[in-house]
Amino acid sequence: MTVRGTARSSRKRHRPIARDVVFLFGAGLLAALLFGHTWVPDALGSGVVLDSAAPWLGVGVPVLVLGALACRSRIGVAAAVIPLLVWAAVFGSWWAGGNPAPPGSPHLTLVTQNLYAGNATPDAAARALGSTAADLVALQEFSAGNREDVVDALSDSHPYRVTEGTVALWSRYPLSDTTVADVGAGWHRGLRTHVAMPAGDIVVYVVHLPSIRVGDTAIRDRGLRTLSRQLTSDTAERIVVAGDFNTAETDRHWRNFAPGYTDVRTGGGPGFTWPAAFPVARPDHVLTRGFDRTTAHVLRTPGADHRGIAVDLARTE
Repeated sequence: MTVRGTARSSRKRHRPIARDVVFLFGAGLLAALLFGHTWVPDALGSGVVLDSAAPWLGVGVPVLVLGALACRSRIGVAAAVIPLLVWAAVFGSWWAGGNPAPPGSPHLTLVTQNLYAGNATPDAAARALGSTAADLVALQEFSAGNREDVVDALSDSHPYRVTEGTVALWSRYPLSDTTVADVGAGWHRGLRTHVAMPAGDIVVYVVHLPSIRVGDTAIRDRGLRTLSRQLTSDTAERIVVAGDFNTAETDRHWRNFAPGYTDVRTGGGPGFTWPAAFPVARPDHVLTRGFDRTTAHVLRTPGADHRGIAVDLARTE
């Protein structure tokens, strides 16, 4: 009887230990993926998919907690704090506010929108963008199917326009010296132009990088490298780069893109833009150089499959 009782007691001790080890391992693995997702090999594009999904790995924290509670594992509940802290350290800055310009200082406002080539209401989309009173309206997927409606909707409020392929820029102020910006697509999906703003000239790029597919990011990656070289070699003092980069902020190829430029954050959250109905990633960006005050927010535009981004930029130094 003594031997049998000892065996039962040993099994009771080992079950909680094994259970706690499982939760400790799960918490450690989740924390490692949150912090080091870019180190996971990009086999068949799986690394880039993991990068884009990285912010959503935080959903694993409440799953760990609920599982630990169900199994009555105090160690498991405590272990879940580790990936929670890592998630906060990596993504918590997304909730930091912007740096608005002082009242009365000269500033520039811009909206950028992937219009969606199949947009059934391009006129409503263009009117919504024009109603933001932005100085500049940057569009991607500007196509033959929506061209006439968009031109009619924006021409009165933004009389100056330049177009290269499927990207376009409308402006309240004169545009000049427009050239193609190479984004590695094999056809025109990028432009560079000068804008004669009241506070001085600026250079604006509007770009639409090639799309990615699971297991096939090579063309997009080449486009990022090509555009990055052009941006870093551009000698203009003040530059804004707006568009659909088909690259999430957490993508491993974004980390070293265009050194010296700042990706304008929306503040108050992740600022996801795609898909429009329930955004889970932010492939759309506005980059700046030569501006020290920036704020941004996300827009919902009729008929578009992306949400837009509106930014307010100023230089006070």
